[in-house]
Parts: sequence; structure tokens; C-alpha cells
Amino acid sequence: MRAVVCTAPGHLELTTRPDLAPPAEGWVAVDIRHVGICGTDYHIFEGKHPFLAYPRVIGHELSGVTVTAGASIAAGTPVIVNPYLACGRCAACLKGKPNCCMAIEVLGVHRDGGLCDRIHVPEGNLFPADGISLRDAAMVEFLAIGAHAVRRSGRTAGSALVVGAGPIGIGVAIFARLAGLDVTMMDTSDERLAFMADALGFPSHLKAGPERNRSVADVTAGDGFDVVFDATGNGASIQDGIVDVAHGGVYVLVSVVKDAISFADPEFHKREMQLIASRNALREDFETVVSAIRNGDVRTDRLATHSATLDEAPAGIERWAHDKAGLVKAIIDL
Repeated sequence: MRAVVCTAPGHLELTTRPDLAPPAEGWVAVDIRHVGICGTDYHIFEGKHPFLAYPRVIGHELSGVTVTAGASIAAGTPVIVNPYLACGRCAACLKGKPNCCMAIEVLGVHRDGGLCDRIHVPEGNLFPADGISLRDAAMVEFLAIGAHAVRRSGRTAGSALVVGAGPIGIGVAIFARLAGLDVTMMDTSDERLAFMADALGFPSHLKAGPERNRSVADVTAGDGFDVVFDATGNGASIQDGIVDVAHGGVYVLVSVVKDAISFADPEFHKREMQLIASRNALREDFETVVSAIRNGDVRTDRLATHSATLDEAPAGIERWAHDKAGLVKAIIDL
């Protein structure tokens, strides 16, 4: 079978590997149809991922068709792949939180992913792609991260600031608005803010930069936002955002950084604010996204901006890693 392998930082190869043996009990063989390319994939290509051993078949935003049947899924079923493989035994899993399993393995990161013709996946990690196209199904995972962050906030009314208008921030903004929040975007890029306004209908925005806190104070009459979501992957942005949160508000950290993050404790305490981490997504979030796409609440046609075949993927990923003009989501079509 064909597979795109990142053999070392800066090197992607289309290779041929032996066909897979029949799947183990409880696992299902899936023929991959589409793969969304994520910031994680670019980081792996660039050698910036801290927890990765090369060589690695990348790709974790996956849709496909089952080849073998499981206990509750028939062969030939169009599916979405949940790429977070959990142990099922640790404290997090036993609390119903496999998204933060203590021994989690993510396809395309900790083990080989789906930028290939066929993979094996635990049956419990497959969701039927009911009523949506397989191209759209490959975008469910990154949108589910946003849906999970919004659900973690616990807010269904009030004002929200989404910092970072990349794919994850876009997912947060979409599901924050669907939850009932009044969304303002913030980013350093005028191009991204214009896309949010013109293509996705988020006209309220602020420019990130040295004056961000003053801008937030000006537009909120000094109150701050009821919810602030940081989806930047930038430590300085995360630290700056605490004073943008209203008293009694919520700060949700969607992105993760390697840096140590510090806040002035008086700023934190005087607000009696909640600081919440949001990691990956749960089945409920995947189902929320599928329902929203099926109902026409997510403009997937405007999110899928770039495409390539599997043969074209190595050159395409290298190009997109360096030139992100107009890029929201690239989809590899198998």
C-alpha cells in the first residue's frame, strides 16, 4: 500500500509498504478517503514536534470506508476516525475522559497515522459519517476540538473573544456562536480577520499586538469578555489574555505551548475567574460537529481551501508549510 512518510525533519516521501495483515480483535480495517492536514503535521515536517520519533506516517484528520466489520459497524460504512487512542484503564479513562488519557496515543504522532491507503483502528474510535460527505468528514476532528473547548467553557450566553484565527480558532468561533455567544475575533493577520468577516460572517474583530489589552478595554467599556479562548499556540498571547477576561469570567486555553505560563495572582484572584484547559475532543463533540455540518451550520466549502492527491501530498505539504497565504484547511484526496 502507499504511504506518505516523514523520514526526518524536512523530508517527506511517498513510499510503498506491505499490505496490512487482518486487524486484531476489536479493531477494524479502514480504507482512507480523505486526510486533513493540520498544524501538527507541519510541525512534524519542520522538526518542531517535541514528542515524535521519525520515521512517521503523518495524518490524523481522517475519513474512510470500513473494509472489515466490527461488532456494531458493517463493512462498507463511511466513517470518521477519532485519532485519540486511549488505554481505557487510567484515572482519566475511568472518569469518562479518554481525550486526556494518561497513556494516550494519537495517530500520526505517537504511532503511524492515516496518510496512507489503509489503517487499522479500534472500533470504538469510528463514528458513522451519517449524512455528510467524506471530504467534510475529514474536517470533523479539528472542528470537534473547537466544539469541545466551547463546551468546556460552560457558557451559552454573553461575550466571547477568540484569540487566533487559524483552523482551531475558527472551530471555536463557529461553535461559540452556535452555543449563543457573541463572538469577537483577534489575530495578528489582517488576511485571517478579513476571511473570518467575509467568508464566515464574524465581522467583529480586534488586532493582536502590544495594544491588545487597551483595545479590549475600549470595546468592552473596561469590563472584558465573559469568555476568552486562546487558540494561538503562543505563550506571550496566553499570558496577555488573562486581563481580557471579565470579572466572574472564564479563560479557556485551547492551544498548548512548551513554555511555563505565569499570571499575576492579583489579576487572577480579583476576577474570581475560571482557568480551564481544553484537550482534544470527546464522542459528544464529534457528534455535535457532524450534526452542525449536516444542518448547514458550518461552511465547510469555505474551510477546505487547498487540495492534493496522495501522490502530490509530499510536495503540497512542503509548499503549504512555507506559504500559508489563503490557507485554512488542505485536504488530501485518496
